[in-house]
Amino acid sequence: MTTNQELKAWVDQVVQLTQPEHVHWCSGSKAEYQELADQMIASGDFLELNQDTHPGCYLHRSDPLDVARVEHLTYICTSSEEDAGPNNNWMAPVEARAKMREYFSACMKGRTLYVIPYCMGPIDSPLSRCGVEITDSAYVVVNMHLMTRMGDPALRRIEREGTFIKGLHSIGDLDPERRFIMHFPEDLEIQSFGSGYGGNALLGKKCHALRIASYQARSEGWLAEHMLIVGIENPAGEVHYVAAAFPSACGKTNLAMLIPPANYRGWKVWTIGDDICWMRVGDDGRMWAINPEAGLFGVAPGTAESTNPNALATLTHDAIFTNVGITSDNQPWWEGLDDRVPVTDWKGNPYDPERGPAAHPNSRFTVRMSQCPSYSDQAEAPAGVPLSAIIFGGRRERLVPLVMESQSWNHGVLYGAAMASETTAANVDTVGVVRRDPMAMKPFCGYNFGDYWKHWLTFSNASDKLPKIFHVNWFRKDQDNKFMWPGFGDNMRVLEWIIKRCTGEVDAVETPIGYLPRLGDLNLDGIDVPAETMKALLEVDREAWQVEISDFGEYLDSYGARTPAALKAEQERVAAALL
Repeated sequence: MTTNQELKAWVDQVVQLTQPEHVHWCSGSKAEYQELADQMIASGDFLELNQDTHPGCYLHRSDPLDVARVEHLTYICTSSEEDAGPNNNWMAPVEARAKMREYFSACMKGRTLYVIPYCMGPIDSPLSRCGVEITDSAYVVVNMHLMTRMGDPALRRIEREGTFIKGLHSIGDLDPERRFIMHFPEDLEIQSFGSGYGGNALLGKKCHALRIASYQARSEGWLAEHMLIVGIENPAGEVHYVAAAFPSACGKTNLAMLIPPANYRGWKVWTIGDDICWMRVGDDGRMWAINPEAGLFGVAPGTAESTNPNALATLTHDAIFTNVGITSDNQPWWEGLDDRVPVTDWKGNPYDPERGPAAHPNSRFTVRMSQCPSYSDQAEAPAGVPLSAIIFGGRRERLVPLVMESQSWNHGVLYGAAMASETTAANVDTVGVVRRDPMAMKPFCGYNFGDYWKHWLTFSNASDKLPKIFHVNWFRKDQDNKFMWPGFGDNMRVLEWIIKRCTGEVDAVETPIGYLPRLGDLNLDGIDVPAETMKALLEVDREAWQVEISDFGEYLDSYGARTPAALKAEQERVAAALL
């Protein structure tokens, strides 16, 4: 129970509405986690994996119709539709609450209602924010154990501060026709019904840490972003921290756990976070960042020794696998892992490659981030870590250089707002269609993008010590459709240049789209990238950029009066410079 009367009254109201058989206040203890895991094994919700090779690891198979986020059923419920913006689905709060009340009515009969107090961020950090999720899913509880700082310590902080985000969730009957994820930013509240999948059910993750937190951050003067945080240590022992935002399929997790090339002796990369970053300007004028999460909720397929050995090493014990296949000796398996042949697919059927993959393409692993070999204990630093740079990036086969530095904070915001990835012949009929994903926040911003960009711009005069802003593109291709840059660990070479720009160790070439590296300033020792290829990677095609910046101007105009004048002016400035 709790001494916080608002929390107690809310739980009582939910109990009366949902009518559970039992109510359990989560303590966050190891014993509680194991007891729930044992219960799920007994019920069939968990399959115990090979405890010799994967001690403490379990497999969960979700309903085949409940395997991913449901963006088309995810709503921002603000008083004004304009406040939600064209980047979100909107529903009037009164209508949304009435709909959800009908769904939640008596939905937990015969079930246990779990009360999960949790803290997003280090438990003693002033940058952290707390929430309480009420759920009828034991699977949600054990995942929240790994993903957040939950239980008694979080409850004590809630009782001290008196504030928390309210999150109500029920798996319902898993009917896709009765599935909604509603956000009420003005009330700092989330309601989710009809799904047991991570992003829809673990309300501390995308729902709280991005959609609600982005709205909260605007009113409180900070930023909640879809960014990894990584520390880069040079041979002298100096560590520079970088936050980076990428749309899907752009190497975000690989960058968060990057292993430097062999010739980078003495360099180290430290993982602070792989998905979400909360940042605020400190008293010293620098931007300080925390990772609000404590765990990793990653996509399994493609994770292998060759692509991300640190991630693979993290998964050897005490992890939850969702919707992967299994081998004959009961080990988890997914496409891209190795050359073994699984015996069972993600649905529990005998594996037959003609019937589809062994692991669902969106199969997941949940694990404590502290198990990662590159984990840094600075992830628990109450003050956070000071950022030297912010990086935006996308998958562009043409046009966008390997790396470029913005000419000002506002120019950097333009980089982020214009972020995009190109489609390919593999998924659309027309190659090179640009899909805008500003700051990689299109599915996650809790309010109108026009207001969001305006909030970013408010930091332009906050300090002269703000991080520099860069844009990278690992995915340029040549005329033979081959990648021009090796990527993966060799991206360290670009990160080194970025750090040297932050410390003033190297100059750059000024162009209309930003500062680009001089050819001799990128460390290319140990890789075979021809001089002509490097020249192409760093060229600026003025005519093509004129089209790009014009297209982006039309995109800005689609937000009407909410488009910040300063951002439009920056777009027009770059357009004029390209003439």
